[in-house]
Order: sequence, then structure tokens, then C-alpha cells
Amino acid sequence: MKYRPSRRTRRLAISAVVVLALAGANGPWLYRFSTERYHDYKINKPEYKAANGHWDFLDVPSEYKVNAIHAALLHTGKVLLVAGSGNNQKNFDAKSFRSVLWDPKTNAFKNIPTPEDMFCAGHTQLPDGKLLIAGGTKRYEKLQGDVTKAGGLMIVHNEDPDKPITLPAGTRFTGKENGKTFISKDPVLVEKATKVFDEETGAFLRNDPGLGRIYVEAQKTGKKYETGTEDNYRVAGLSGSDTRNVYGIAQKLALDKKDFQGIREAFEFDPVAEKYITVDPMNEARWYPTLTTLEDGKVLALSGLDEIGQIVPGKDEIYDPETKEWEYTGIERRFPTYPAVFLLNDGKLFYSGSNAGYGPADVGRDPGVWDLSTNKFTKIPGLSDPDQMETSATVRLPPAQDERFMVIGGGGVGESEKSSEKSRLVDLREKNPKFTDGASLSEGTRYPSASLLPDDSLLVTGGSSDYRGRSNSDVLQARLYDAKTDTYKRVADPAVGRNYHSGSVLLPDGRVMIFGSDPLFGDEANTRPGVFDQRIEIYTPPYLYRDSRPELTAGPKSIERGGTGMFTTQHASSITSAKLMRPSAVTHVTDTDQRTIELELEKSADSVTVTVPKNRALVPAGWYMLFVTDEKGTPSEGMWVEVP
Repeated sequence: MKYRPSRRTRRLAISAVVVLALAGANGPWLYRFSTERYHDYKINKPEYKAANGHWDFLDVPSEYKVNAIHAALLHTGKVLLVAGSGNNQKNFDAKSFRSVLWDPKTNAFKNIPTPEDMFCAGHTQLPDGKLLIAGGTKRYEKLQGDVTKAGGLMIVHNEDPDKPITLPAGTRFTGKENGKTFISKDPVLVEKATKVFDEETGAFLRNDPGLGRIYVEAQKTGKKYETGTEDNYRVAGLSGSDTRNVYGIAQKLALDKKDFQGIREAFEFDPVAEKYITVDPMNEARWYPTLTTLEDGKVLALSGLDEIGQIVPGKDEIYDPETKEWEYTGIERRFPTYPAVFLLNDGKLFYSGSNAGYGPADVGRDPGVWDLSTNKFTKIPGLSDPDQMETSATVRLPPAQDERFMVIGGGGVGESEKSSEKSRLVDLREKNPKFTDGASLSEGTRYPSASLLPDDSLLVTGGSSDYRGRSNSDVLQARLYDAKTDTYKRVADPAVGRNYHSGSVLLPDGRVMIFGSDPLFGDEANTRPGVFDQRIEIYTPPYLYRDSRPELTAGPKSIERGGTGMFTTQHASSITSAKLMRPSAVTHVTDTDQRTIELELEKSADSVTVTVPKNRALVPAGWYMLFVTDEKGTPSEGMWVEVP
């Protein structure tokens, strides 16, 4: 009997021929397809996850997708994502400002009415659990070539010692020598002059004029309305003695690049009411400022670009959460924008040198310890790649009691191609602290995100080797850093490149949320404009793929400093450590709130008792996540505890 193959056999044979034909014509495609399939298979194997963790995309409905610039974990367990205008000029012009609230437990989202453009504001956690947000965007930058009207800074002088004067928006300034007219864009208050007397004789010497700063633009478009030298300017609309006492002085007013301008507005976000509450505006407008919580719960605002796009000249100020008002510190210290400034255990401040860019390359760049009460600044030597601190990340290594910091990566000033692979370490408990190099990354990395984990490791992920991911330079890698051994371990790779406007937040369940990325270009040849990446990834660390984890079942919602709290658990015998972790408030890979505080631990058969340190500077007032870990380092879920 003659053999006749079945239909299935013939079909399989034909398929094999087709596959072989495709392989001949499209070998690389088939290889890539099979490689990707194998990669997906490998990273989803249980043993791979247990060793390297796993990445997943967060399913965000389209109506809640935003260009997330800022993120903060609230004591309700929800995450506030703030975009403002999201680095989008059209949104800014339309006054379309966005914030979204995400609940990791239910995966529910909520749009939050956003009153001002909080794009590139500063923020920090307050003692009562609210989030302070201050500053933002008044005007977008204009690049050279896009500027049609000459403009710049006008310094308004008032020589009248008896009264201040306010000039409204639209005030005209006409040069005495050049004859050109410029118009102010905003109102300006110019304080009265100060009378100066001889200290010995008491004789009157002079009036030091009050000064006001205002941005002005030429009345008409065109290069011929530029000025090249300093000139005095008459102010239109004045009468009487004001015509003599009030005048303007401006240097070059030109068609060159105009930087972003900041706003003074400040808000508290209430996590319970889930809304913004207007508070007293700052004295200085700030874009790219840092907010740092002080020992007494007040908040220090540093740096930023002001309402005319210039770096705030060291006029730092403090917010009082009780009065909801701001006051100048009375001293001046200059930093570049988004300086990484941390509260130390003695109430002093540590500036690591990390920053986000704007500001002179030779002013305020050196790291050191700053005594705010005396304005004494003690520089710390030994920093490697000191010219590549922009877009670096700084982390206070656990436990916070040890005052050890690590500065990760970074790049050259401005749009430099330079980037550093260094991880610099400093121990501030030493008598004469200095930086030393720790383990290095595999390549130079700007914008690395760094999140402390409850097992005391540090997740370092993302970044790019060139400015804003230029030339497709995103670093698609993640590493866990062990501070005890000073080693990085490569773990599962993320799917999305993260560069400018990115960050990461530890969630109460022990996972990490990674958001944002704002590349300058969308292709390797740098010919196509980049698009903000709205995708959010969640990293599940290896410790969540173990068989079990400890659990706290009940305990106090509040513990005083120096006090104790007892928490019931069925896993007391396996628990080996306890810690408080302050929730993140991160932007531009800067998070000065992040810290892990080790707690004294006592155990009984069915409970653990923890003791909170007495030091207010070590444990600032506010809400914390309490984690316990077992002998394998597996953490519990974080339980929210308030330290009043």
C-alpha cells in the first residue's frame, strides 16, 4: 500500500519550507525574533526573578497619562504625580496644568485640579504629612533665533528715602543715550532708599537707593532695537520728585537666549482632602529650587531662576508650617539650581555638589558642610570628576545614623558630552571627611535614579551617557548597590530609557516606581525632536520573589522620639531588624527627603517593640514607613507611623 501523508503532516512540511525560505531571506529578523522570545522566556522564569527582580508596565488609562516631572509618596500610600505644563509650551500657553494621584493598592487614578504651573517647582514632606510645593514656571525659555524682541534685566533705582514706589506692568523705559524704549512685563516694587550716616560723627553721608529687578522687552521687533552697552533709562508716567529719584539702569538688551522664569507661588497638598491649598508666596520667584526640611520642621528654600530668568542671588528663605509664611534667612549663600542639600544629625546641612545645572560654573559648586546659623561653609575635598556633578544623584546610605553619602554619576556643565561613571563616598562622622571613589558604574551616567530599599540595598537605574539621552545614549540597566561591600550587582534591565525629567519612588509594598524621561532627540542622528515618555514602570526586587515575608498585624499609629511602639506579628522569631523610611519627594533625580533610620528592636513570642531615636535632626517630624526584615533580608510591607 502506498504511503500518503496526512493533511497535518503536509501542512507542517509546507510550514517548515516557508520558515526555511524566510530564514534565508530574513535571517537577522528571525534571529532577533527568536532572541526576544527567549529573553522574555528567561526573565519570566521564577529563578531569574528571584535573583534579578522583574519589571512591569503600569497600566495607566489614557485620561491619566501625564508628563510626570515630580513625584511624591503620601502618607495615605498614594503617589502624587505632578506635571504642571510638563515641559510643553502649548500646555503652558493654554494654562493646562496637570497632577494625577495614583493608588498602588487599587490601581485607581484621579486627576487633581492644579492651580499654577508647578513644572520645575521644589517640594518636601511637612511634619503634618502635607506636601509643600513652591515655585514653578512663569515663562518658558526662548532659544536664540526664536527671540524677536530684544530684552533683558532692568535694575530700577529709587533714591527717595521716604517712600517706596510700585511701577505697573507696561511701564516704559527710554534710554538717555540710545533713545530706545523698552516695556516692563510685570509690576515691580522698589523699596525706599536707605540713609547712610557716618558711624563716628553721625553725619549724613548719602542715600543708598532701593533696587528693583524687572524684565523688559523692546517696544518693537528687530535687531536694530538691541543695545550693546549700559545706559540710564527714564521712566515714563512719573511726576514731581519721582522723575529725579526713580530711574532704570540696564546693560546689554539683546536678542540672545532667554531662560525660564520662576514664580513665587507656594501650595500645600493635603493627602486626605486630595487638593492643593494656597499658602503665602515666597519672597523670591524660583524655578528649579530645592526645598530642604530643617530640624525644627521648617523648610529652607534654595536657589532657582527668578522672575527674570536669572539665578536667585543667594537669597535663601524659610517657610514656617505653623504660620504658613516665608522669611529670609538674613544670610546669603549661592548654589546652582536644584542643589542636593541634606539635613545632618547635628542640624547642619550637607551639600554634596549634585545639582541640575543652571548657574555659573565657578560659583557654589564645591561640596561641604554648611552651618546655617553662622553661614560657615566647610568644604570637603577629594571629589572625583568635580566638573561633572550636574545631573548626578546623591543618596544618604543606610542607616542615616552613620551619615555616609554616595554621589552617583553626573555630567559636565550645561549641554556637555561629558559623563561620569564614578560613585563617590564620604563619611561625615570622620574628623576631616573627604570623598573617596567607590564601585563604578559600567559607563558614564547622567540622571541616574536611586531609591533606598527596605533591605538596605540601593536600586540604581536608568540615566544616559550624554546630555538628555542625545544620540540614543540611554543606559538600559539596573543595579543593586550593597553599601556594606561597596559592590554593584547587575539585575533585570528596564524596558524604557530614562534621562532628563525622570525619577524613582519606593512604594509601601517594597516595589519601586520609575517615571519620566524627556529626551532632546528621538533618533540616533539627533535630527528628530524627542517625545516625553509617559510610560511608568514598576520594579519588583528579588526579595519579593521569596516564599514568605514577615508581616506586622497591628501597632500604634504614632510614636514619640525616644519612645517605643509594640507591633504584633506572627513572625517575631524570624525578624532581625526594623527601620523607619521617610517617603520620597523626587524631581530631577534629586530627593533630599529620602532616608532610612535604624531602630532598636526587642522581640517577644508574638510581637516586636521598636525604639525611635531621640534626635530631632535625625528623625524630623512627619510620617514614615516602618519596615521589619527577616534573616534573609526580606521586608514586610511598610506600616505608616507618625513621629510628631
